[in-house]
Amino acid sequence: MTDKTPDNDVDRGISDETAFLAGNEDALAVAGRQADLRIPTAANTGAVGVVALDLQDGVVIPRKQVVSWALWDWATQPFNTVILTFVFTALYLTTDTFIDPEIAALGAGNDTYDRALSGLSASFGVAGFIAGLLIALLAPVMGQRTDASGRRKLWLGINTGIVVVCMALLFFVQAAPAFFVLGIALVSIASVFNEIAGVNYNAMLVQVSSRKTVGRVSGLGWGLGYIGGILTLVIVVVLTQLDWLGMDTSNGMAFRVIALGCAVWTVIFSIPIFLNVPEVQPSGRREQVPFLRSYVVLIQDIRRLFRESRETFWFLLASAVYRDGLAGVFAFGAIIAAVTFQFTSNEVLLFGIAANLIAGVSTIIAGRFDDVFGPRAVIVFSLFGLVVAGTITFFLHDSGKTIFWIFGLLLCVFVGPTQAASRSLLARVTPAGREGEIFGLYATTGRAASFLSPGLWALFITIFGYQYWGILGIVLVLVLGLVLMLLVRMPKYVRDR
Repeated sequence: MTDKTPDNDVDRGISDETAFLAGNEDALAVAGRQADLRIPTAANTGAVGVVALDLQDGVVIPRKQVVSWALWDWATQPFNTVILTFVFTALYLTTDTFIDPEIAALGAGNDTYDRALSGLSASFGVAGFIAGLLIALLAPVMGQRTDASGRRKLWLGINTGIVVVCMALLFFVQAAPAFFVLGIALVSIASVFNEIAGVNYNAMLVQVSSRKTVGRVSGLGWGLGYIGGILTLVIVVVLTQLDWLGMDTSNGMAFRVIALGCAVWTVIFSIPIFLNVPEVQPSGRREQVPFLRSYVVLIQDIRRLFRESRETFWFLLASAVYRDGLAGVFAFGAIIAAVTFQFTSNEVLLFGIAANLIAGVSTIIAGRFDDVFGPRAVIVFSLFGLVVAGTITFFLHDSGKTIFWIFGLLLCVFVGPTQAASRSLLARVTPAGREGEIFGLYATTGRAASFLSPGLWALFITIFGYQYWGILGIVLVLVLGLVLMLLVRMPKYVRDR
């Protein structure tokens, strides 16, 4: 089929290619020309009807709306980077601030103290486990229901708002044991709704991109997310060095202000997506059903997906494995730096800043390769790079800090492109009207395999007795994901982009 997108919008790079849906009426008109689309029918390819991206054929997509969409990643990343990973949870919520003062006075090395501190981490882990179960159970059904109702942006706003409220309420988590349960509850609730909001956000990718631009648009979002997260972390570091400008930091006030600041950041930078990206039209092919009935529909849809788009089904499984490996790289990277390579606290913090910055920039750049060579090629190449860099790090673990500065950061070069290309690939095979459901399944399958990296990490360390063996456990997860991805064969219309 002849490409109907105007040459002056498509052929001049991201600045002009990121044209956006000029109106839902145009999309519906294009849908009416389904017989002219280049995607083959389900009868002879295994594709499920019309792929959502093909409804964008001939539709102008203004750059302002693409940037507005991508800014949501920038807006919400501080929750992951500052609240969940580096600052609020690690440096405040799971410290001796929240154990009995008499036990805290015993100090590190005392068995009672160590057990009490471990109890905090265990409790936080249980809360995270419950949150993960809720995400796995709710994500695909909530996505399915937004597809049917045509209220994807509305639910993105509601879920984002709940995350903001939870972060703001963390301001009231004072530095005392009585507030620990409140703290882990708020963080866990925010995790659930942040993930569900991400389902709606990812589903909107097909509204702000075409087959020619989906790779770089996805990469732009991931890249801005990394850079936004690390910028907020840098702000925290600067304020710490300036002694918080004289503010009273007792009673955990510095950490509480950080949480409140993250909430304000999310509000400010999430506004553009709600102002500039139009709401999706309801899917006329999906019946709105009662909530519990949604699970029956979900099972039917999964069976249909397996029958009619088996490549998509197997990709969801393969991506679940290697995405858990990617999560392991970031989850244990700082621990490896501190213990195996003996980084100081400041060096770990600097490494974290460098890692996120490199991941962000490489992801934005890799988006262009996605659109040129296809997402599967980017995923396979990046996974291979991760395996090589991880293996070298393992074998040269006793060669000093320089090795980890080089190959640890090299790992980060490939993490972001793999994540962004995975989202791009799924967008390329998602049937029109089922974007929320499919990306909900994407979130659920990711949770289903989330035990692999931490499990092999712990198993290898337990068997061999040294932490650096955990690196090999993560590498094996990445190898398994790479092998599974090599076995996934996408339809020709995806390979041709």
